[in-house]
Amino acid sequence: MSTTFWIILAGAVATYLTRVGGHLVISRFETIHPRVEAGLNAVPAAVLTTLVAPELLHAGPAEWAALMVTAIVSLRDGLMAMFLAGAAVLILARQFVR
Repeated sequence: MSTTFWIILAGAVATYLTRVGGHLVISRFETIHPRVEAGLNAVPAAVLTTLVAPELLHAGPAEWAALMVTAIVSLRDGLMAMFLAGAAVLILARQFVR
């Protein structure tokens, strides 16, 4: 088997173990403090930011257009609509804008 396969498998196992470990720790508490809950609710946005922010350093017109559309859609619609609108604009802009 290739090295890539083993890297993907190790990443999947590590991800699974961290998720299960977090669930096991949190499940031991009867109630969760509101500040802890707020912090846990902020994790998806923080992860998404770490994926998007580095790309903005090398962004061109297509990426900036997608970011603007995504920001506008996020004010009005849900997460899926925001993602689909941003992805569609990015794909089209990369195809037609140079």
